[in-house]
Amino acid sequence: METGSITTPFGRRPMTLGMLASQVMAGEIKPDQSVDKWKLFRTLCEAKPLLGISDRALAVLNALLSFYPKNELAQENGLIVFPSNIQLSLRTHGMAEQTVRRHLAALVEAGLLLRKDSPNGKRYVRRDRAGEVNDAFGFSLAPLLARAEEIEQLAAEVMAERLHVQRLRERITLCRRDIAKLIEAAVEEDVQGDWQGLYQEFRDLVEGLPRSPTTAQLEQLLDALTALRADILNRLEIRVKSTNERGNADYIERHIQNSNPESISELEPSFETKQGAMPAQDNGRGAVTLEEGRGEIAHPGRQEEKQDRRPGARDDAGGLKSFPLGLVLQACPEILAYGANGEIRSWRDLMAAAVTVRSMLGVSPSAYEEAANAMGPENAATVMACILERGGHINSAGGYLRDLTRRSEKGEFAIGPMLMALLRANAPAGRKTG
Repeated sequence: METGSITTPFGRRPMTLGMLASQVMAGEIKPDQSVDKWKLFRTLCEAKPLLGISDRALAVLNALLSFYPKNELAQENGLIVFPSNIQLSLRTHGMAEQTVRRHLAALVEAGLLLRKDSPNGKRYVRRDRAGEVNDAFGFSLAPLLARAEEIEQLAAEVMAERLHVQRLRERITLCRRDIAKLIEAAVEEDVQGDWQGLYQEFRDLVEGLPRSPTTAQLEQLLDALTALRADILNRLEIRVKSTNERGNADYIERHIQNSNPESISELEPSFETKQGAMPAQDNGRGAVTLEEGRGEIAHPGRQEEKQDRRPGARDDAGGLKSFPLGLVLQACPEILAYGANGEIRSWRDLMAAAVTVRSMLGVSPSAYEEAANAMGPENAATVMACILERGGHINSAGGYLRDLTRRSEKGEFAIGPMLMALLRANAPAGRKTG
């Protein structure tokens, strides 16, 4: 069994404060704490980018775990394994012993292993007459057990970042397609404007993206493409509006009579409860989108059947709208406490905080991933913030999230009414975005 005392490395290997900190952390493991070693290893593979370890170091760790006799890592089972480098080389499919030693040192430096060296530096076990382990010298797996929750959190952050990047790439692809086809339509319809210059600006933006872009570069490109698409749409909508004015004065009169600028509230938009709803029109200004304008030319009477929607809300989650970050934080101020330094400045910060809240509320990673896939990562994070805000009224956060996911897939759920109810409830608090 382990003595729990601080040990220093054998030979010329120096003792560092990091090694001391790892040993102190390992000494704080609760007696009843345990974790499935292979489940933890898979989580560790997910968190690899944030831990700064290589895939070959993980192969060596996998070999070490295979020498641990139980599936559950627990202090009562002992946490030291003592295979020789030759055995480790065989279990890593013939990896050279020098390479094995190098990756073992990397795992110790990353705080995932501890060395418990014997007086002569050899790895071995000493047993009593009954065959029970009396003392063992080798590598302690205690840091893995002590950092299990941290590793799970890091893996969740990596998953959230991966979903965020995937969503960014999807939205960039849609923007690129829209811009290219809108410019092509403008040229074919002989709409006045510097379309060649706009197309060149579009190509410069796309070709300026590196082969392996960072998340910040993708966000910057998406913002630039969104602004360019809005500029092109504005030019085309002006053309469509002028066509409508010349071609159907009666329609314009009916549109003005049906407009109600006073119904637009700064914080309370009109909400759609169905997915796949038509894009929004700016009710107060009388501007309509290009596709709506085309439909109005052919069927002007249909304008009276359309409902107003909030211009500020974004319809970028497969039909389920997501709302401005400031509005979400004003409705759900409790989530701010889970952001870095108590602040949430971007959607990425909100998604990272939502992962922490998910773990705290006992929502499984699979339930949250299904919600992110169905609603979009921003909307899933918004729903987690709402669940946290209403935590005292929800018995099972995981079951509630799965129910909302199913309703979202059927087109029976909208975030808007939930946000507005919380916004009205929290109106006196008036907390600000971090």
